Amino acid sequence: MTARVGVVTFPGSLDDGDAARAVRIAGAEPVRLWHGDPELHGVDAVVLPGGFSYGDYLRCGAIARFAPVMETIVDAARGGLPVLGICNGFQILCEAHLLPGALTRNQHLHFRNRDQILRIESVGTAWTNAFQPGQEVLIPVKNGEGCYVADPATLDQLEAEGRVVARYVGGNPNGSQRDIAAITSSAGNVVGIMPHPEHAVEALTGPSLDGLGFFTSVLKHLVGAPA
Repeated sequence: MTARVGVVTFPGSLDDGDAARAVRIAGAEPVRLWHGDPELHGVDAVVLPGGFSYGDYLRCGAIARFAPVMETIVDAARGGLPVLGICNGFQILCEAHLLPGALTRNQHLHFRNRDQILRIESVGTAWTNAFQPGQEVLIPVKNGEGCYVADPATLDQLEAEGRVVARYVGGNPNGSQRDIAAITSSAGNVVGIMPHPEHAVEALTGPSLDGLGFFTSVLKHLVGAPA
């Protein structure tokens, strides 16, 4: 049976179409979810895409966190549903308290759009099990508020529990503390990543195919998940 992966569209989402295409290329069925509809329509996993949800008028992700669909996703994630937040989706996950810390303005106060090398630090998550520990991947980054920050105790806890999923290599594009590009929840089913793996799944449009592993990982995870 083909896995069904939901992709949420918020007002201001930009990369929902790209995320749905990445899901399809990975071999799953993308299911479009609407921010105002609390139903998840039987999906097996969810992707929160990049963009500027609700125009980022209050604070990135702060309004989207209260969308009807997010109330359902938060409950489902706490019950084990795999959720991937990309860029603005990462911001939403932090605002929803599914992940610790926050994403703030890039330290240099400039928007960054470039191909970025990441080192995969944790392969024990629902979204990274297709990689090898220490594997370096090339994935685009594009953000103005991608600087990951947290208090020292939280950062130490993430390190100690192996919850830093990926780090920037060859230059930190936004000033994120400890070069953190992605983190995971304690259960490993929720992952937030600032770079855009959905833009690195096709030779025609991406700098690599390295982003595809995030989407094939969740399919592998779902096959091994208990019924």
